[in-house]
Amino acid sequence: MTIQHADRDAIRHGRITEKPLRERPSIPTWAIKLVMAVTGLLFGLFVLGHMVGNLKIFMPLHANGVAPIDEYAHFLRTMGEPLFPAGALLWLIRIVLLVALVAHIWGAFALRARSARSRGKFRRTNLMGGWQSTATRSMLVTGVILLLFVIFHILDLTVGEVVAADEFVHGAVYNNLLATFAPSRWWVALVYIVANLALLLHLTHGIYLAVSDLGWLGKRGHAIMVVLAYILPAIVVLGNVVMPLAIMLGWVPGFTR
Repeated sequence: MTIQHADRDAIRHGRITEKPLRERPSIPTWAIKLVMAVTGLLFGLFVLGHMVGNLKIFMPLHANGVAPIDEYAHFLRTMGEPLFPAGALLWLIRIVLLVALVAHIWGAFALRARSARSRGKFRRTNLMGGWQSTATRSMLVTGVILLLFVIFHILDLTVGEVVAADEFVHGAVYNNLLATFAPSRWWVALVYIVANLALLLHLTHGIYLAVSDLGWLGKRGHAIMVVLAYILPAIVVLGNVVMPLAIMLGWVPGFTR
């Protein structure tokens, strides 16, 4: 063990040592947890805003046939003009999210590796049941599912490689949503639903840890924690799941498929 006041005779006979039990890491654990908390909350805000924007699919079409969600997409591509070139701020947001994603993944594996080294051959057993314990055990699995879904989502509705090539129109969000969630493509809706269930598990535990690690709430903030870690993720996931189901069932304005 490491001691402050060494017994020189004991050290000489190898009974105790002044050496630390493990080397000091180059990046402190608290710094990695801070990165995880900040990037996690950033993703939480992003998915909330993304969900609100996608719900514009339920708004009635304008008299000229333009969908409000297409106007919203046009705003994202042109925001900042004329001060910034078209698409500049959108690409800046994408780059920030990409950097945050890389940092989040690195932090997750770094913390997991340090935890495994600290436990050694011992493993956590007899964990309490409940939602948080389930979310805790599945954080890595749900994280991998979400990463694969992000790649699928970009290929589907940004690049147009999943939607049929003759139906995908760059920038036409309304048309592309109807195309990708067509009744004949039920499996796409299933992918989105499974991914959002993983998102629910990941968000509830992730927000709980992030707020706790940042020290924002004390014992009196339990009610706020419930809202942040449970109610908001549930609203986000519900909004994301309702959209593909409604499109498949033809419950969106202007549906003609």
